[in-house]
Amino acid sequence: MLTKKGKYGLKALVDLARLAPGETAFINDVASRNNIPKKFLDTILLELRNVGILRSKKGPGGGYSLSRPASEIRIGHVIRTLDGPLAPIRCASRTAFEACDDCSDPENCQVRRSMTEVRDAIADILDNMTLEQFVASGNKLDDADEEAALSVAN
Repeated sequence: MLTKKGKYGLKALVDLARLAPGETAFINDVASRNNIPKKFLDTILLELRNVGILRSKKGPGGGYSLSRPASEIRIGHVIRTLDGPLAPIRCASRTAFEACDDCSDPENCQVRRSMTEVRDAIADILDNMTLEQFVASGNKLDDADEEAALSVAN
């Protein structure tokens, strides 16, 4: 399940992806536009900067921006950075495998096998989705909401 940290990180990245090339945004502005607690966002953006997804600049004209084009940032990488493995349970994780206390045969456990398939499906989608696609899908929803509002108003 996506945590608030992951959700807020994605919202902040969408906000930053919508900036004009070369433009930066202050944490306070990103936080207020997206209804994210500033202190929590500080930590999230620092993590994203530390893995090379964001860059920051101090002083006048400073703030945060994407470190590379949105088309090169994978949503799976962002979520793993902020929330850890994508697997729904530890024993299905590739990177953080941990056997269950109550399982005597992890290799043949049906729950583990099924959750591994779930993990693979989630990873396939998120590892192939770029931030650019993520932003575009939100724009389509925004357009549909706007059209629906206009039809109701008429």
